[in-house]
Amino acid sequence: MASIMEGPLSKWTNVMKGWQYRWFVLDYNAGLLSYYTSKDKMMRGSRRGCVRLRGAVIGIDDEDDSTFTITVDQKTFHFQARDADEREKWIHALEGTILRHTLQLQEAETGFVPSVQDFDKKLAEADAYLQILIDQLKLFDEKIKDCKEDESRRKIENLKETTCSMVESIKHCIVLLQIAKDQSNEQQHANGLISTINPVDGIYQPPLDTPVVNTTMPTQTTLPTGSGPSGPSSGVASPAHIPLPSHSVPDFSYSSSEDEFYDADEFSSTSPKHCIDPSGPAAASPLTNEQTALKRPNTTESLNSSMSNGTTDTDQFDSHDDRDDDGEGESVEEHKSVIMHLLSQVRLGMDLTKVVLPTFILERRSLLEMYADFFAHPDLFVSISEQAEPRDRMVHVVKWYLSAFHAGRKGSVAKKPYNPILGEVFYCHWDLPPSESDEPPQHTEAISDGPVPWSSPNSVCFVAEQVSHHPPISAFYAECLSKKIQFNAHIWTKSKFLGMSIGVHNIGQGCVSCLEYDEHYILTFPNGYGRSILTVPWVELGGECNISCSKSGYSANIVFHTKPFYGGKKHRITAEIFAPNDKKSYCSIEGEWNGIMFAKWATGENTVFIDTKKLGIVKKKVRKPEDQLEYESRRLWRDVTLNLKLKDIDAATEAKHRLEEKQRAEARERKEKEQQWETRLFHEDGECWVYDEPLLKRLASQRP
Repeated sequence: MASIMEGPLSKWTNVMKGWQYRWFVLDYNAGLLSYYTSKDKMMRGSRRGCVRLRGAVIGIDDEDDSTFTITVDQKTFHFQARDADEREKWIHALEGTILRHTLQLQEAETGFVPSVQDFDKKLAEADAYLQILIDQLKLFDEKIKDCKEDESRRKIENLKETTCSMVESIKHCIVLLQIAKDQSNEQQHANGLISTINPVDGIYQPPLDTPVVNTTMPTQTTLPTGSGPSGPSSGVASPAHIPLPSHSVPDFSYSSSEDEFYDADEFSSTSPKHCIDPSGPAAASPLTNEQTALKRPNTTESLNSSMSNGTTDTDQFDSHDDRDDDGEGESVEEHKSVIMHLLSQVRLGMDLTKVVLPTFILERRSLLEMYADFFAHPDLFVSISEQAEPRDRMVHVVKWYLSAFHAGRKGSVAKKPYNPILGEVFYCHWDLPPSESDEPPQHTEAISDGPVPWSSPNSVCFVAEQVSHHPPISAFYAECLSKKIQFNAHIWTKSKFLGMSIGVHNIGQGCVSCLEYDEHYILTFPNGYGRSILTVPWVELGGECNISCSKSGYSANIVFHTKPFYGGKKHRITAEIFAPNDKKSYCSIEGEWNGIMFAKWATGENTVFIDTKKLGIVKKKVRKPEDQLEYESRRLWRDVTLNLKLKDIDAATEAKHRLEEKQRAEARERKEKEQQWETRLFHEDGECWVYDEPLLKRLASQRP
């Protein structure tokens, strides 16, 4: 029996027996998931039961990260893995097996083998229907909003609910069509080889007549050894794997006890998700780390002690420019594998923070560093405080805000930055570009009490920290001492898989503070979307954002428009700026957030508001990794970044895995010692995260 994966899972038996430990073996060639009461019984060929995978459907519960179901032959089997990662590995392998045998059955019954063009046609049709239904949902929302009769509103809401179900079904069909298309295409060109859904991070299968010997899944995690059962292993041929005769592949799934086929959903009070198997697979033992910091460190003291002394500006800062990593040299096939790996892991509506993405699709920087791109035009940021009138200050807040998004996108291939680990920090600063009207700076010495001690009072300083892991919250802060302006923000990202796109909901807010005028401008962030992920992906922003200043009464409304399915432009924005108590704006803005934006003023004058193509991006200054603290982003991710540059994916994956395991070990240690995580630079204030030592607080302490 040629297995591609084997290992322990818990299987729901019935109400009386609950979860029971079993040893499972997945046979890719036979399309069979067999299970045994123990590994020893498997070695002796004493099979307890099996699940035939041809035509099977896998189901998962997003609220539970370890269980999944297989429905086939009018029966539903419930399984429980040790954790989310292990479940994803099983589901990935199972789906590949199901697809292969389901396609073979269809070909045998009809004699029809669909071509790539057939798949493309069906994908285009499904996409068109999807967009029509999405547009219909928008109309339903408008009708519900305007409807005053309860009965009519209920009917529209019922129609909307039905349409939502149809949308989800079509999204699911699109994903399955694309996976089937890719596998069919690979099979037609593989000359008898059983291809993988994903050629980079998947499972390679030799021809059917070749024995499988010592093959491993690249994504498989090495589990700790010990007395507990081992985790799933991949494709190891041994004397125990005795080739089964053809009649060993049954027409139906079976078990030694027919009781085991009860669908646990029939018993609401004893549903499998509420039952824990005490005899199930043991959890991984905690890793020890003598340097694990459970106490909140004195970050400023650490920063000062880790700075290089007697170095020039060139020597002190990292020469690596993340903007050089544009990914333009990547081939179409490499890009295709990125998309197919993602599709092989996710389910419609799944929160992507739960998905372990392959290392090769990562952008070579942390998300914390990406947030620094908000200040790629530091001169526009500090210009806010230079305006004498509140009307003009609001205009410049909007100008800086709208200029902040284009700098974050690098290259044509959309990639994902590293997920910051808890306690990770990032420091950098920008030297303001000189202008002809500027006087020579009066202060050039470093600031000892600011967030970035090695910068000058005329610099824009930036610091960010990952303050929470569940949910993933990043906090960041920027200031310019000489201009008396600061910015504080926090963002919680929630990513969802939407079938034809990926949506990222940015929950949180920012606050620009002009300290000379005691003004605070509260702003929100747009959502992000990775569009056309099945073909040529591109990134767009969407949603309505607001900026308001309670003291001056000025406000702005900004809409990031998503592209309509038929026609329309990409990256459109419209904005209106309002004076206090005015319903009519004094400035209307429209254009593209990554191109040119035009302003129409109340006076009738039309001007160019921002031309991002002509805005020079100021390069941020970051200390060399060897001068950084151990939990600073570039030093923390140094091995991953280096190996990605060298295209050594295995080494990069291993380096990433070490970081993640260290974080898990520290979390276990804190739990055992009943200690709470203490943030380094930020603290929670109501629903916001604020920097501990902002400029406002420091200036107030200096007053007599």
